[in-house]
Amino acid sequence: MSSDYNIDRIIKTIFQDYDRKRDIDHMDVFNQPDIRAVENITVKLLNIIFPGYYRDHVYKSFNNRNRISVLIEDVIYNLEKQITTALNYSEDYAGTEESVRKEAARKLSSEFGMRIPHIREFVDTDVQATYDGDPAALGKEEIILCYPGLLATTINRIAHELYLLQVPLIPRMMTEYAHSRTGIDINPGANIGKYFMIDHGTGVVIGETSVIGEHVKVYQGVTIGALSTRGGQTLRGVKRHPTIEDNVTLYSGASILGGETVIGHDSVIGSNCFITTSVPDNTRVSIRGQELIYKGSDGVMKSPDEFSQNDWLCKDCCKE
Repeated sequence: MSSDYNIDRIIKTIFQDYDRKRDIDHMDVFNQPDIRAVENITVKLLNIIFPGYYRDHVYKSFNNRNRISVLIEDVIYNLEKQITTALNYSEDYAGTEESVRKEAARKLSSEFGMRIPHIREFVDTDVQATYDGDPAALGKEEIILCYPGLLATTINRIAHELYLLQVPLIPRMMTEYAHSRTGIDINPGANIGKYFMIDHGTGVVIGETSVIGEHVKVYQGVTIGALSTRGGQTLRGVKRHPTIEDNVTLYSGASILGGETVIGHDSVIGSNCFITTSVPDNTRVSIRGQELIYKGSDGVMKSPDEFSQNDWLCKDCCKE
C-alpha cells in the first residue's frame, strides 16, 4: 500500500469529520481577529507607552517624534483592521455590512488612541509603586524591562480600555498574551486602581468583575476569584469577584473569593489564607495552628535551638 494512498485516506477521514458542523469545525480564518496581529499590536503599544525602552527594528529615525508618529499610525491602522473583524462577534454588529463595521472600528480605534495618555498615567504610578515596594529593584529601568508583574499590569491596562469600549475578543487575546509571557492571568474586565504592584507574580489570577483600589500589593499565587461558577453563562454580567479596597496587601497563596467579599482598606491578608467573607478595615488575617516539626539526623524531635551543625546536614549525603 503506497504512502500516497494512506495520506488520501487520512485527508478524507479528517474532512468527513469537519462536515459534522460543530463549533470546532469552523474554517473561515478570515472572519476572526488574527492572534499574531493582535500580539504584534500589543508589543507596539508597549513601545508607545514606554518610548525609550522597547526597541523597534522596523522604524528607524533620528527624530524620535517622527519615529513614534509612524508607530502610532501603524498601531491605529492595524487595530482598526482587527476590530473590524472582531465586530462580527458583537451583538450590535453581527451580520452587518463590512462598511458599517469598518466605520465603527475607525471610531473605536480613534477613541482608544485618545485614551493612551490615560493608560500611561496609571502605568507610571504602577512603576512607582513597584519601585517603592521592592528593595531589590535597582531602578525603575530594571522594573520596566524585567518585571513580569509590571508587564502583565500594563497590558491589562491597555486591554481594559478596549474592554470598556466593548471591543470583542481582542482585549482577552491581549491579556492571554500577557498570561503566556508572565504566568499572570488578569481578565481585561478587572477594574484596577493606581499604584498597583504585583511582586514576583507567577500564578496570580484576577477575575473579570474584580474591583481593586489604589496602593494594593499582590504577591505570587494570589487568586482574586469567583466563589462558584456552576451557574455558567447565567452569571454573565453578575459581580462574581471580590472588591479589594485601598492600601491592601495580599501575601502569597491567598485566595479571596466571591462577589460580595470586600477586603477593607489598610488590611493585610497572610499567606495561604482562604477568604470567602468580607474583612473589616485595618485588619490582619493569618492562619493559626500550623506547626513545624524538626527532627535531627537521629530521628529525634528537637527545637531549632537544640540543633548542632551536623543535625542540619543531610544524613545520607551531606555529613562530613
